[in-house]
Amino acid sequence: MKGMRNFSLKWRLLGFVLACILLSTTALGVNAYRSALHDADAMFDLHLQQMAHSLRGGVPLGLGFDDGDRDREGFDLFVQIWSPDGTQMFRSARSALPPRAVLGFSDAKVDGRRFRVYSLQTPLQTVQIAQDMDAREARARAIALRATWPMALMAPLLMLAVGWIIARSLAPVERMRRNVAQRADDDLSPLSEEGLPDEVRPLVQELNLLFRRVGSAFEAQKNFVADAAHELRSPLTALKLQAETLRRAGDDGSREVAIARLQGGIERAIHLVGQLLLLARQESGESTGAAPQGAVALHDVVAQTIAAALPQAQARGVDLGVAQADEASVPGDAGALRILLGNLVDNAVKYAPQGGQVDVSLHANDGAPILVVEDNGPGIPEAERVRAFDRFYRLADGNATAEGSGLGLAIVRAIAQKHDAQVELGQSERLGGLCVTVRLAAGAAVAAKP
Repeated sequence: MKGMRNFSLKWRLLGFVLACILLSTTALGVNAYRSALHDADAMFDLHLQQMAHSLRGGVPLGLGFDDGDRDREGFDLFVQIWSPDGTQMFRSARSALPPRAVLGFSDAKVDGRRFRVYSLQTPLQTVQIAQDMDAREARARAIALRATWPMALMAPLLMLAVGWIIARSLAPVERMRRNVAQRADDDLSPLSEEGLPDEVRPLVQELNLLFRRVGSAFEAQKNFVADAAHELRSPLTALKLQAETLRRAGDDGSREVAIARLQGGIERAIHLVGQLLLLARQESGESTGAAPQGAVALHDVVAQTIAAALPQAQARGVDLGVAQADEASVPGDAGALRILLGNLVDNAVKYAPQGGQVDVSLHANDGAPILVVEDNGPGIPEAERVRAFDRFYRLADGNATAEGSGLGLAIVRAIAQKHDAQVELGQSERLGGLCVTVRLAAGAAVAAKP
């Protein structure tokens, strides 16, 4: 898309981390440099103070201030000593110190040169010792730089180590990318989770779930194509024969019969195609999805389904009604649940005898609603109830007047599986025919209607 820029997680992460290291080491280096300067300054002041105290009894022989004016550390030191009456007792060579002493530490500037001065007064004398600030600061900077050298040396090494660690940490992601890139178009096998970090493993798990769903959709598509090719062959052949019969009809009566048969064949073909498409959508998850979409009032679903099936039941003289309807709600797809109940009611009405009876019940059972559809038809033998959910399965000794696609119960099973429901086939104790029980998962409060 326009405006979107690609970026590398590896290089972005590496850039952020290295920038943090650089900024941190710079801040630490500056702080260490300043601290070293402060410590060196305090150390030099202490040195001046100690030197002054060592001269309280006079200048020791061999100290050498008048020879080179340098102490053992190599700094320029200048000393002046006065008697209590102000007479100068000692003065180092080339000394340019002020003639008066300020007790304690002070800064002085003489002839353009800066000095750090410390003065000490005793009952016998006044000692003044000074140090050249330029030499002092040069020495302090050298000490401070030695303190920051380890950080300057460690920063590049730390950056290299961090870069290597990040590259090694992201190696499983790169390996996974190569694995996916090298796959064939039809390879939907799960990706291996071995060696993946915890942050990447959920993504791979979701990809595996996606592969599974895509594989199921492909399988459902292949099944649909195979089923459609197999099941549409006979209806289309029959339509061709009925059209030929219509063309050869010699009188109006024969033509009307042929037209009626042709229309019936077209309706059956349309119904079959509709059932195939509905089954394909339910099995591939296109219509309802894998997860429930909202709370569904089952008593409303029952009422709507009965109202939609009444014309068909009245046309066959079947007594279609509601035996019990408790108020119940479950999480799910209302449209899919109407299809589920509609297929059960449609099958019951088709297989019930002329003038038969079909009852629908909705029971409240501790928060887990139960839908029951009963009829007084021939039912399904116990040995064949498992196979009844297969596609295009029809009973060999079923009602001869009932025409169906053999997909109704397959659709019911597909919808029930998505709603975590169980479908059971049995014999109605009250009506004697088939009894279909749908046990839905508990999801909301259920209250019996008074």
